[in-house]
Amino acid sequence: MTRGYFGIGIYHTKNGTNVGTLWRSAANMGAAFIFTVGRRYKQQSSDTVKAFKHIPLYHFADMDDLREHIPHDCMLVGVEQHPDSSSLPDFPHPERAIYLLGAEDNGLSPDAVRYCHRLVEIPSDRCMNVAVAGSIVMYDRASKTRPVPVLSA
Repeated sequence: MTRGYFGIGIYHTKNGTNVGTLWRSAANMGAAFIFTVGRRYKQQSSDTVKAFKHIPLYHFADMDDLREHIPHDCMLVGVEQHPDSSSLPDFPHPERAIYLLGAEDNGLSPDAVRYCHRLVEIPSDRCMNVAVAGSIVMYDRASKTRPVPVLSA
């Protein structure tokens, strides 16, 4: 059994389709929940597997609201191209984490970056779709935290 949990969300997302796509990936990758901070999109969904039946979606008004609701001893990890970011391949995922992705057009604000305990970036020369970036981070976490099967001789 894998210990810990994680949630993943988008800061000021402008596209509801990305929320639906992230939701679907989160359900497949074992997220405990997803969330948005500062909703600015029209509600729509690309969630074809009905992930809403399996993991909740929370909405936080702003970073202060998110900060007040972070679970005890849980690390907020910003996913952002930033000078202080660790490279994802070298990043040891916390046992309990909330991953915060930047908006499609502006990334994470300087205030959002200051709220994060850690920063991580996907090595790339270009920006990528926020739902794709979130899926890559979740896959990386799963690949590093899944128990290794014991092979019998």
